[in-house]
Amino acid sequence: MSAPFDVLAEPTRRRILDLLLERPRLVGELTGQLGLSQPGTSKHLRVLREAGLVRVRPDAQRRWYELRPEPLVELDAWLAPYRRLWADSLDALERHLDTMPDAPVPPQARDDDVPGSQQKKDLS
Repeated sequence: MSAPFDVLAEPTRRRILDLLLERPRLVGELTGQLGLSQPGTSKHLRVLREAGLVRVRPDAQRRWYELRPEPLVELDAWLAPYRRLWADSLDALERHLDTMPDAPVPPQARDDDVPGSQQKKDLS
């Protein structure tokens, strides 16, 4: 499980996955989108491929890269308990905020929120 986490720690690799989420892409297209050199892009793709996060599909002289969702499903399953923890914390915060009285809005602040109210003050 550590390999995908190690691989995804690099922001450029996460960006590649974001691009591949949209559709399969050629190396040259990824290079242009990332603003990297072709060898730099290929290095990141090799790391992603070795981690099982992307697959390459040869098409004559071209190489299409596409996302492999299976390892991401494993990551998602691993994160599920943490997501519940975050949801519980956010629910507790919401309950706490619901118990707090709403602060009254001062009249000055209410007038400033109305479009054109400042113009009316300037004319007086």
